Amino acid sequence: MSMTAGKVVIIGAGEVGSTCAFALQMRGAAREIVLIDANHERAEGQAQDLSHGQCFTPPVEVRAGDYPDCSGAQVIIITAGAAQKPGQSRLDLVGTNVEICRSVVGRIIEHTREAIVVMVTNPVDVLTYAAIRFSGLPRGRVIGSGTVLDTARFRFFLGRHCRVDPASIHGYVLGEHGDSEVVAWSITTMAGMRMADYCRACPHKCPQMDRQRIAMQVRNSAYHIIEAKGATNFAVALALLRITTAIIRNENSALTVSTLLQGEYGLTDVCLSVPTIVNQNGADRLICPELSAEDLKALRASAEAIRSVQQNVGLM
Repeated sequence: MSMTAGKVVIIGAGEVGSTCAFALQMRGAAREIVLIDANHERAEGQAQDLSHGQCFTPPVEVRAGDYPDCSGAQVIIITAGAAQKPGQSRLDLVGTNVEICRSVVGRIIEHTREAIVVMVTNPVDVLTYAAIRFSGLPRGRVIGSGTVLDTARFRFFLGRHCRVDPASIHGYVLGEHGDSEVVAWSITTMAGMRMADYCRACPHKCPQMDRQRIAMQVRNSAYHIIEAKGATNFAVALALLRITTAIIRNENSALTVSTLLQGEYGLTDVCLSVPTIVNQNGADRLICPELSAEDLKALRASAEAIRSVQQNVGLM
């Protein structure tokens, strides 16, 4: 069956999946949203709750469904899996969630091989790799949410430190969505100026910026939020809105989604985040800006951390 433009299927109707559906509905980014969950009653409840607000949003059909509804979808978002608990790293979830991924992906491809699959479940880089393996789809058609949210957090914390609108900052978090992620200072600019040049010209004359402290704020944000409220859902839903909109509207946006590397930066057979052009084809092409020796070393270390987990769960 051919794809229906703007049809989005979300597998997993928990905190992240339902908030993603809400964000898509509020923006009017999708024409049809289908929620699938192992607990069908929960999916029904979420769909009804969202549908009752339709007079306040752009026209979007929201309903509960099952895997046959993947047929014709333009984007399938996978949020199903064991949730990260206080004190857990994303990598602690790997064994359980790889098996959930195997089951979910197997059921998706029974009904479509045309949709762009967006993996959200953690550890997202390992599970993106697993989804590519289990589905047999080309690398560009299976992407992970990667460090799109980490990049937004980085721009937020840096903007707050420098008293500049985060939208005026261009900087990226690369590598793993997790503890080995890399804040790529060597390619970060403020209104077109490299950070060292900006700091020299800045009138605030604040003490030398503590780059390590900002990187730690970015890295530890999710842990603090999970400890405080039990889950992250709002910002990650907005990141998914950004990714999904780029696909549906064929935007050619540069986003740090997780995708399979095939020689970029000398890395192969591992999924991680680098700037990537995202459009209706999914991850259309990777952009690999020149990194400093320090950032490149850290990116390769991040790749090894992900690859070791892939090996431990038998994916390589």
